[in-house]
Amino acid sequence: MDHYGFLSLLPPVIAIFLAIRTKQVFVALVIGIWLGYVILAGWNPFIGSLNTVQAMVDVFKDDGNTRTVIFTLFIGALIAFIQRSGGVEGFIVYVNKKMESAHKDNVEKKSLYVRLLAGITGMLIFVESNISVLTTGTLYRPLFDQLKISREKLAYICDSSSAPSCILIPFNAWGAYIMGLLLMQGFERPFSTLFASLPFNFYPLLAVAFLFWIIITNKDFGPMKKAETRARVEGKVIADGATPMISEEITIIAPIEGKPQRAINMLVPIVTMVVMMPIFLVYTGWSSINWSQQPGMFDAVFEAIGGGSGSASVTYAVITSLAVAATMYGLQGIMTGKEMINLTLKGMSGMISMALLMVLAFAIGSLCKTLGTGFYVAEVTKSWLSPALVPAIVFAVSCFIAFSTGTSWGTFAIMISIAVPMAQSFGTDPHVAIAAALGGGVFGDHCSPISDTTMISSMASASDHIDHVRTQMPYALVAGGITVVLYLIVGFVTL
Repeated sequence: MDHYGFLSLLPPVIAIFLAIRTKQVFVALVIGIWLGYVILAGWNPFIGSLNTVQAMVDVFKDDGNTRTVIFTLFIGALIAFIQRSGGVEGFIVYVNKKMESAHKDNVEKKSLYVRLLAGITGMLIFVESNISVLTTGTLYRPLFDQLKISREKLAYICDSSSAPSCILIPFNAWGAYIMGLLLMQGFERPFSTLFASLPFNFYPLLAVAFLFWIIITNKDFGPMKKAETRARVEGKVIADGATPMISEEITIIAPIEGKPQRAINMLVPIVTMVVMMPIFLVYTGWSSINWSQQPGMFDAVFEAIGGGSGSASVTYAVITSLAVAATMYGLQGIMTGKEMINLTLKGMSGMISMALLMVLAFAIGSLCKTLGTGFYVAEVTKSWLSPALVPAIVFAVSCFIAFSTGTSWGTFAIMISIAVPMAQSFGTDPHVAIAAALGGGVFGDHCSPISDTTMISSMASASDHIDHVRTQMPYALVAGGITVVLYLIVGFVTL
């Protein structure tokens, strides 16, 4: 059996519903996973409970999952390092000087300046979505707090500038992965095929356009408007009773007294992490190059990126960044080796809740694969598609699969294998179908509370996770709704 029919939808849908309804995302995920394994055990709650525990253990059988959890812990150490070194304070002083010289006492213009910087930073770091999110959140959270901009707004900017830029500027693991999927569908020139689909990838384009419209006009609506009013009027950057996705042990680490506060102590480690990510992608994928085809150097590098390990690369990148930071701080006499070790452990401890949440997210993702959730949704919708509706329906189905499973890459794998043959059989432009599948995956990834990108956005901005989901979703729905209309128009025009 490829799937469990309607039952395959119950665990992720119930987990998402409970997470949004109760704001207890840990409990919601555990209940969803437990229900799934009870279904797999033939409705035997005892066996299902035992298998749920085993599923948590099995997460670490996958090297990529283990590396991602380790990466999360090391990120906590890096955040603690750069805060304790005075790098964050130095960066704040530097940006404040720029704002003062440009805008003096105009608070609104200062706020706009910082919001724009955050959005542009997220877009420019297109090498990897999680690094984009972490860098933007870490750099700008203190400035947002200072200017009384809500953590929810920062999380939205982090989230909506990362994945869209990664898919629109695909010189990264995203592009390599998608081209690998296109190659499997028989496209001899996947690079040109992917680029031909970009103009039709309406959701990421609209998400970015909408993001900068919100940044520039500051015209919020829905839950985000309430969050911004709370932050501006009451001075509360996070709601009463909210639970930040990062421990206060990390967010309130003070710089060492009597030491110079230099922005370079923050910027060098972060730039190191960003630069080393693609280098390690090439390194980990170099052995996968097919030299018998005599590829040129550019083709060889891109092939290596495609064969590289994303989880290994981000882990190596952050460890390299930590090593660079430790060397810098040691040479400056900022902290001793013993202090660095203690600070590393403290930073890691502040990320335990995030690491646990990622384990649960990986577990429910594996469960959905076993239940065949994505294949069931695709199979149900495939039977009643008409040629004109192909792009819109492919987008909608991709949205639902990504929302239910919390993975855009998994959605790409499922939907491209369905959308391309379907478009070819119906006479629909395959470039439009490819774009719809990719855009739907990004949309669902933006909105799903069990998506790793959504969770890391909450963590990087120290926002309450469900508050981030609630405030971002109306913006994503607007862009998604316009995208559906555009695909309907394209579908009927190209017939």
